[in-house]
Amino acid sequence: MRLFRRTGLAALCGLTAALLTGCPDKTSQAPVDGGTPGATAIPDAGPEAVVFTLQYLSPDGGSALIPLALEEKPLVEPTADLELRSTLGLKNYRVRLMDEADRAMVSDDSVSEADDGLVYRIHLPQPLKTGYSYTLVVDSQTGSSFQDSRGRDVDDLRASFQIIGDKEKAKPPPPPPAKGGKKKHK
Repeated sequence: MRLFRRTGLAALCGLTAALLTGCPDKTSQAPVDGGTPGATAIPDAGPEAVVFTLQYLSPDGGSALIPLALEEKPLVEPTADLELRSTLGLKNYRVRLMDEADRAMVSDDSVSEADDGLVYRIHLPQPLKTGYSYTLVVDSQTGSSFQDSRGRDVDDLRASFQIIGDKEKAKPPPPPPAKGGKKKHK
């Protein structure tokens, strides 16, 4: 009887320890790629968070790639063609290019989407003006958030950049109308 009590007590302690520590991860016991049982599965090595970059075509035919996670305002050559790239696909998003007055720019846009990223092309009718700042905005199309291809919420992006060069001077205002003008006949 004593042996049964000790064995039962040991079993009860073992069961309690198992319940307190939780069940072992089942994926760590599964074979990996036809390997032996007990091998540890390697998690997806893809990017953890979406990273955005901006690529632009310069007037001389070259291009440059700019990471958009910077807090400073990068300088960009005057261009009419921009490409926004992401490291993961996106769902329920919209992309807009805003001017200094926070108005959306008129553009002809196209997109190539995949689970491993997207390329969003913006073609403007005229090159961006030198010296001016612009903001690229990526936010939700509907609702309060947009998601990556893995279903995780993504923070809105508001990335500003400035076009290299001095600000173009505004056109001078038209001359005031001549005083006195034509006299009325009585």
